[in-house]
Amino acid sequence: MAVATPGRRSGQAGHVLAIVCPGQGSQTPGFLTPWLDLPGASDRLSWFSAVTGLDLVAHATTSDADTIRDTAVAQPLIVAAGLVTAAVLGEAGAAVPGTAPGSRPARVLAGHSVGEYTAAALAGVLTPEQALVLVRERGRSMAAASAVTPTGMSAVLGGDPEEVAAVRALTVAGAFHTHHMAPAVAVLHGLAAALTPADPALPLVSNADGAQVTEGPQVLARLVGQVSNPVRWDACMATLLELGVTHLLELSPGGTLTGLAKRAMPGVRCVALKTPADLDAARALIAEADATPSQAEPVEAAAVAP
Repeated sequence: MAVATPGRRSGQAGHVLAIVCPGQGSQTPGFLTPWLDLPGASDRLSWFSAVTGLDLVAHATTSDADTIRDTAVAQPLIVAAGLVTAAVLGEAGAAVPGTAPGSRPARVLAGHSVGEYTAAALAGVLTPEQALVLVRERGRSMAAASAVTPTGMSAVLGGDPEEVAAVRALTVAGAFHTHHMAPAVAVLHGLAAALTPADPALPLVSNADGAQVTEGPQVLARLVGQVSNPVRWDACMATLLELGVTHLLELSPGGTLTGLAKRAMPGVRCVALKTPADLDAARALIAEADATPSQAEPVEAAAVAP
């Protein structure tokens, strides 16, 4: 089966940690500046700059708001930021350091919009380099598609799905995740044909419908099609709850998804990684999630976006 949506296990005693990856719009000028003082972070971001052909170090530290709002810049920058901060935490790649095969702590991954590429790389479906090249071309082609026809988009919290579908669009950069992005889908489809994705090594939840996808080719196909389809983050959060998620960690630039989780996932402990000052809280959250309930120490809630 390529897709599964297992329900919450009755009497489940263990903890499950969701690692979630934010999407476009979460970036702010200089948001990675303090991170680059940490071991390996600057080198990794420099490598990602070479991979994408963009000066991600400058965009993460000194570029202004207008520059990093550009879709062609913002999308690779956000994915790179997630991969850098995951590596700082030791959560980069499917394997968890210090964990013997067969005893890996419970993890589930999800990403909002372009953040789904970050999640796919962390799940081992794509290499970081493959994810970043795809995202670079995704950003470029979405920006080009937006320039063809003046369009907008809207983000809605709650409401009946049929009523939400009829909401009047807001005036923003473009109608991302609609049929107006068909040219971008065509570009990504051609690039994806050259890749051989691996099956996810960790549970991975899809933006399309909140389903858990278990086969690499299906993950890649959904990443390509995602550009012209709505992001169902509500369905993703519902699935995270069904999978028994008890703890949620949002990678940098964190805040938006933890804010949503506070409203839609009551009882789930959340930490958003905004600056290195949040690392202690993040590591405490991970330790609590990886411990048995009797071993866990309470984690103070980190500040999240309203």
